[in-house]
Amino acid sequence: LAVTSHLLSLAVFIPPSGWTDDRFGARNVFRIAMAVFMAGSLVCAASESLSMFVAGRIIQGAGSAMMTPVGRLLLLRSVDKKSLVDAMAWLTVPALIGPVVGPPLGGFITTYATWHWIFLINIPVGVTGIILATRYIPDVRTEMLDPIDLTGLIYSGIAVAGLAFGLSVAGLDVIPTSMTLSLLIMGTIGAVAYRRHAARTAAPALDFSLLAVSTFRANLIGGSMFRLGVGAMPFLLPLLMQLGFGLTPFESGMVTFASAAGSLIMKTVAAKVLRRFGFRPVLVFNALISACFIAACALFRPDTPIAVIIIVLLVGGFFRSLEFTSVNTIAYADIDPEHMSRATTLVSVGQQLSVSAGVALGAFIVDIGQRMSPTQSITAADFAPAFLVIAAISASSALVFRRLPADAAAHLSGRVAPTPGNPEKPVA
Repeated sequence: LAVTSHLLSLAVFIPPSGWTDDRFGARNVFRIAMAVFMAGSLVCAASESLSMFVAGRIIQGAGSAMMTPVGRLLLLRSVDKKSLVDAMAWLTVPALIGPVVGPPLGGFITTYATWHWIFLINIPVGVTGIILATRYIPDVRTEMLDPIDLTGLIYSGIAVAGLAFGLSVAGLDVIPTSMTLSLLIMGTIGAVAYRRHAARTAAPALDFSLLAVSTFRANLIGGSMFRLGVGAMPFLLPLLMQLGFGLTPFESGMVTFASAAGSLIMKTVAAKVLRRFGFRPVLVFNALISACFIAACALFRPDTPIAVIIIVLLVGGFFRSLEFTSVNTIAYADIDPEHMSRATTLVSVGQQLSVSAGVALGAFIVDIGQRMSPTQSITAADFAPAFLVIAAISASSALVFRRLPADAAAHLSGRVAPTPGNPEKPVA
């Protein structure tokens, strides 16, 4: 409940983030989002019951939902497109490092302090963020503002919440199967209703007309396929280390931290790699290379030397980070400034759904292996099929990236100069 309530809140509040940013200004929304997240952290720390704790997590999710896409939008509106590759490379650092650093840091805090400090530590960080945002972030807002699509927000909220929440608990055996199916059905109905509504609305909450742009389409479809596979990694690896190898949470976190180190190394070379090879070759071949390193995790056994595991995670983290940087950058290569807020909202929704689906798929496959085991207990061998399946899904994203034009986003990689007045335009 602590995890899924946060996901549910994210799913509901992400769709209106683009409109609120345009309406109230990016700096104001960003500061308010951090304040809301801190308020949720205080509720969590003060919780004396599960219901109060879940309420705090929902408040945190509302702040996170507004903070992430607005933060990305601030960067997109503040950085020249020639510097976008480097900027997006550093923007992906928290998303890649957070799930890896979390386990050892959380284990350290709960071992040497109390669990309350996991949430209280957010307060000084949040206050610092608000001060820095006030000082350094420009008050960017859109002059021409479309009316808010309340009906679309309701439909999209039902769709994203039902699908994201349903997928996140599928296979985890935390709620009845009938309730999980009901959530998925509700989400599907909401998605169909939203699609029909959006076709009749001039400014829908989630603007799927942006899919007419090939680079944006590659991000949303191919990127979601790659992220669905990779999104299961922070879920599967710690469980493999703890349940399969018998490591403590702190020891497990120290091992899986290697992938974060690989991600940081990549940041120094991402722009050079894209400038040398271009977006399409990097996205296609790097997706396959990344998938191979995911599949290699299926070979991990309790007697596998820790040094070998760390090397595989370190190099794999490098290539996965390069793919994330490339796919996140190409999403905005040909999007006009007036459509940028809609694009960031749709990308954020796609990321949320794909990560939820990845966790659900990984959990489902491990659960099947456990049920088929004679002992009915989880072993290291139960994780191997999950790594192979998610690796195959990530590799299949190369088929989508292969359809990109040969010179896709060349003006961002620095291989050619942009052609004035000739970017792809989204459908009106």
